[in-house]
Amino acid sequence: MKKATVIPKPVTEYDLRLLRIFRTVVENGGFSAAESELGITRSTISVHMSNLEKRMNLVLCRRGRGGFTLTEAGQSVYHGTIRLFESLTDFSLLVNSLGAELSGELVILCSDQLDLNKQKQLAKIIQFIHDRSPNLHLVLDGDTIHNIEKSLLHDKAHIGLFPDYQQIQGLSYQPLLCEPIFLCCSNLHPIFALDDSQIDDRTLAEAQAIHPGIDIDAQGREQLKKLTLSAKAYQFDTRKIMILSGRYIGYLPQSYIQQEIARQQIRIIRPDSMSYTFNLSMVFKKEPRELNKIELLKQAFTQVFASEQDR
Repeated sequence: MKKATVIPKPVTEYDLRLLRIFRTVVENGGFSAAESELGITRSTISVHMSNLEKRMNLVLCRRGRGGFTLTEAGQSVYHGTIRLFESLTDFSLLVNSLGAELSGELVILCSDQLDLNKQKQLAKIIQFIHDRSPNLHLVLDGDTIHNIEKSLLHDKAHIGLFPDYQQIQGLSYQPLLCEPIFLCCSNLHPIFALDDSQIDDRTLAEAQAIHPGIDIDAQGREQLKKLTLSAKAYQFDTRKIMILSGRYIGYLPQSYIQQEIARQQIRIIRPDSMSYTFNLSMVFKKEPRELNKIELLKQAFTQVFASEQDR
C-alpha cells in the first residue's frame, strides 16, 4: 500500500517555504541556477527539496548528468503551487481592498514616450492619486503594447496608455484624446527642400519609409500602402530618431516634433492629404483584481483630461 503524504491538511508555513523554494528551482531550471535568487547554497536547496519530497512522499524532480527535469508528479505539484500562491495573492489584495486606505503598488504603463503636454497631464494625475491615497506605491513605466496587454490581463499592471486600433477581449478601452499624425522628413532628407506641390505619390514611393509596427486605422493603412516600408519603429521617440537620420520618412504627431519644426530640423509633408488619426486610450482589465484602484485611476484621468478639454 502506498504510504500517505505527511503534509497535514492545514498547510503549514514550513510547507509554504519549501514550495516557494521548489517553485524558484523549477523556474530557474535547476539547483545551481536558483542559488543567487534564493540566496542559499546548492547543498541547502538540495536538503530542502529532499524534505519536501519526503513530506509529500513523491519524487518531484530528477537531477543528474541529463540535467534537471520534473517528474509527472512534479509538474502537477508545480502547477498546483502556482495556483496556491495566486490564491494567497488574491486574498491579500482582497483584504487590502477592504481597508479605508488604498495601499500596495499602482502600476501605469505607457506604450510611447509622452510629449510635454501629456507629461504635464500625467503629473496632475499623479498629484490627484497621491493626495487621495498617499500610501500607494506608484509605478510609472513604458513597454510595448503587446507586453502592456499581457500585464493588464495578468493583473501585473492597473492602467495602460496606448492607441486602441486593435481591441482585445478582456480589456476595456476609454478614449482620452485624438490627434492627427503627419508624414514627416528631416532637413537631411532630399524631400525636405521640395514644395508640397512637387511631392507626388511617386516621389513618396521612392523614399524609404518607416512602418509604425502596430495596427493602425483604415485611413492610415491606406496611406502606408503608398510608401516603401523598409524599417520599423514601434514608439514615437525611436521613430523620430530614424526620421532625424535623414534616411527615412515616417508618421509622427505634431506634438512630438514641435521643437524640431521650429528649428527647421523636421517638416510635415502634404498635411492635407498625408495624415491619419491617433487615438490614445486608457486601457484596463474588465474584471480586475483591484477594482478600487482602477476606479481611482479612472476618476483621476477623467477629471484631468476633461478639465484640459474645457480650456
